[in-house]
Amino acid sequence: MLENKYGDGVAWKRGAMLGKGSFGSVYLATLKKPRSKYSCLPSVMAVKSAEVSVSGSIQKEREVLSNVKGCPNIIQCFGEETTTGVNGVMVFNLLLEYGSGGTLAEKIKKSGGKGLPEFEVRCYTRSILKGLNFIHEIGYVHCDLKPENILLVHNNAGGGRAGFRAKIGDFGLAKRVKQCKKRKLEPYWRGTPTYLSPEVVGDGVQEQPSDIWALGCIVLEMLTGKPLWDAKEEPNAEDILKRIKNELPQIPSELSKEAKDFLKGCFVKKAMYRLTAEMLLNHAFMEGLVDGDDDVEEIIEVEDINGIESILVVSETDDDEVICGYVSDEWSFASEDCSISYWSEGDEGEIEDEIVSQISEEQKLDLEQSNGVISSTEEAGLDHATEASLQIPLPIPPSTTQQYPVSFRIPAGV
Repeated sequence: MLENKYGDGVAWKRGAMLGKGSFGSVYLATLKKPRSKYSCLPSVMAVKSAEVSVSGSIQKEREVLSNVKGCPNIIQCFGEETTTGVNGVMVFNLLLEYGSGGTLAEKIKKSGGKGLPEFEVRCYTRSILKGLNFIHEIGYVHCDLKPENILLVHNNAGGGRAGFRAKIGDFGLAKRVKQCKKRKLEPYWRGTPTYLSPEVVGDGVQEQPSDIWALGCIVLEMLTGKPLWDAKEEPNAEDILKRIKNELPQIPSELSKEAKDFLKGCFVKKAMYRLTAEMLLNHAFMEGLVDGDDDVEEIIEVEDINGIESILVVSETDDDEVICGYVSDEWSFASEDCSISYWSEGDEGEIEDEIVSQISEEQKLDLEQSNGVISSTEEAGLDHATEASLQIPLPIPPSTTQQYPVSFRIPAGV
C-alpha cells in the first residue's frame, strides 16, 4: 500500500489516488465518523492536494468554485483544509464532490470509437450547457472544457430513479471575462490544444465564445467516439495548432439534422456570431428533454471504494498550457453534406442586415401586441399613469422546468 505522504484531515481519511497532474494529486477520501458532528460533509469525497508552496493553481480553483457555487451542474466544493504530510510538510487540500461514474472521457473511450447514443449525448450536453450558462452569467470563462474535466456524478432523483449527471469540474484555468485585457497582444492562451477555438490560436482572445467552441468539440466527440482533430498517429500540440489554423471542422453527414445544426452553431468561425449557451439550450437538439433527463440511467456497478487501487479521474500535464503565436486567418465549419465556406468581410454587412431585419420584425410584432393590450385596457376604463416604458406581463411557464426563451438562428456559412 502506498504511503499516505499528505496526511489525513480532521474528519476524513485519505484513500487511493484517483489522478495526478502538474497541479498536484487527487485522492479518494472517506469520513472517519460519518454520523459525527462533521456529517455536513458527504461520506465519500475527492480531495485535490498539493504542497502549500506549489498550491497556487488549487487555491485559485478554490476561489473560483466559491463564486460559482449553487449550480447542480458544477462539481461542488465542500471547503478546504491544510494537513501535515511526511517530514512536516504543509499540504493544501480542496474537498470536492466525487464523480463515481468516472469522467466523460472514460465513458467515450468505452464506446470503442463508436460514440454514445444520441439521446445520451443530448442529456449530457444539456447538463453541461446548464452549468456553462451559469458560469458565463456570473462573468467567468472556463478555458479548459474537455471530456476529462466533465465528471459523471451519481444522483438519486427520487421515485426510485437513479442516474449519472454530467458536471463541469477543474476550474484551475478559469478566469474572469476580459481579465487579461492588458495582455491581449501577448501570444498566450490557457487550456488543451485539441479544444481551442480559432480566435484563441489566431488572435490570443479567449472569452466565453471559446468555451462554446470547446463544447462543440465535446459533443462531436461524444457522437463519433473520436476527437475533432483525430489522426492515425499521435499528434503533438504544434500539429494540432496547424490543423486548427488551416483546416475546417468536419461534421459527419450521418448525424441527425438537429445534431448537425447544433454543431454548426458551436463552430461558427466568427466568435461574435457564435451561439451562446443560453441560445443552445433553446436549440432543437435540446427539445423534448426535461430536468430529470439530465441524469442518464445506466447499469453501472460502482466499485467498492475500499478496493480501488487507481482510477484516473483528473489529468493535467505541463503540456496542457502552451505558449504560441499564429497569424489570424479566416474560419468556417464544414459538413459532408454542405459546401465549405469561408468568412469574408463583405459577408459581415449582409449578415448584420439579416439579423437586424429579423429583430426589427420581432420588435414590430411586440409593438402591435402591446398596442392591443393598451387599447383593451383603455376600453375597460382603467386609468394608466404616464410611464417611460411599457411592462407587458409574460405567461407563467406551466412547469418548474427552467425556460430559456432566447432563440437565434445564424445562416450556414457564417
